[in-house]
Amino acid sequence: MSDGAVGSRMNVSSGTTSYTEALEYLFARVTGGWKLGLERTSELLSLLGDPHARVPAFHVAGTNGKGSVISTLEALLRGQGLRVGKYTSPHLIDFRERIAVNGVPISETEVVDFIERWTPDVERLGATFFEATTAMAFDHFVRADVDVAVIEVGLGGRLDSTNVITPVAAGVSSIGIDHVQYLGDTLELIAREKAGIFKRGIPAVIGEPNESLRAFLASLARDAGANPVRALADEWNVSDISVALDGTRFTLHTRAGARRLHTPLIGRHQAMNTATALAMLESAGAPYAAAALEPSAALARVRIAGRFQSVGNIIFDVAHNPAGCAVLCETLAAVKPTRPLTCLMTALRDKDWQAMMTTLAPLVDRFVLASPPSVPADRAWALAEALEFALGKGLNATAEPDFDRALAGARTGTGTTLITGSFHTVGDAMARLQVSPLVA
Repeated sequence: MSDGAVGSRMNVSSGTTSYTEALEYLFARVTGGWKLGLERTSELLSLLGDPHARVPAFHVAGTNGKGSVISTLEALLRGQGLRVGKYTSPHLIDFRERIAVNGVPISETEVVDFIERWTPDVERLGATFFEATTAMAFDHFVRADVDVAVIEVGLGGRLDSTNVITPVAAGVSSIGIDHVQYLGDTLELIAREKAGIFKRGIPAVIGEPNESLRAFLASLARDAGANPVRALADEWNVSDISVALDGTRFTLHTRAGARRLHTPLIGRHQAMNTATALAMLESAGAPYAAAALEPSAALARVRIAGRFQSVGNIIFDVAHNPAGCAVLCETLAAVKPTRPLTCLMTALRDKDWQAMMTTLAPLVDRFVLASPPSVPADRAWALAEALEFALGKGLNATAEPDFDRALAGARTGTGTTLITGSFHTVGDAMARLQVSPLVA
């Protein structure tokens, strides 16, 4: 979701604002692109009493995989009896998904109260949607008396508003080409931005599988003074990976020996995401390292909506860039869903949707191209252009601008329906199919 400055102020008056009105005000701050930088977030948090400095936190960046690492950290920490705050983005259906404590989302009342109380300062500072939401999250975590928080970077890392924290450990999952207009158009430039979350004296864990890229990230972490710096694939190894619809099984080899583990998250990449979370806990030391010692029971409770989530004969996956689609295809090949496979796909205009569609094509029998209603008009892809591209590639494809009809058409017949291409696609479909993304 894009971020930016508000065009005009909505009247948010104390005591009379509904949750819907409060969200309208907050979302009005999503215009014109992201405003990167820490100044506005820092000043707003200062007015709140610096709640971010009062909550120990794990910080995770990455192009793909960071949500899975965050959800794994949450489950493992909760398995130790800790009260865990989780801040993620974007949401699928309801804004409150972004801010949760032990799986329970922030209440509508608290969202309204925060917006009513802090509107004048948000306006004065020119704070963006994501900056205001970040401040709301830390304020909620302090009020909820959490023991620890797991914080997902919104975009990049170095200038992302979450980077106001000094975490107990920082991790980067994997690097891919995305958000090039903000982060750069090479893997190295993007890696440099992600590595901006590494800080002096703080453990850094790198889950990137590519050897040269993880070496580059490790050098950036050392330059930042991070300690220790762990390029995970150089010291741990995963083997015997088995992927099925009930999750992923793998053997994790560490200096302490080998363990057979199972995560409910589906895909070969989830083995390294799980290992990244375990290494972050281990590196953070007491009291968090204990969560990595006997993780099996807690791992069984890992959940994350929209990441190869199978519901009946529907698969939801928020893959929204070529690298994400490549991982999705690898997982599809492993689990072999019932054919024919129909793909309901949309993508944002600023994504490389041509490469995404081309990547998916060998495993998809039929494409239904659509326009989800939650996509801002300035970010929606040109449906006619997408159909022309698909037909030009010889793909079996149709286009339907009405999302409800597109969803119904994609579910017609036997086989499996894959819903993918963006968070908007998955969220809008889940809302219509009454699939809740919230798992306590």
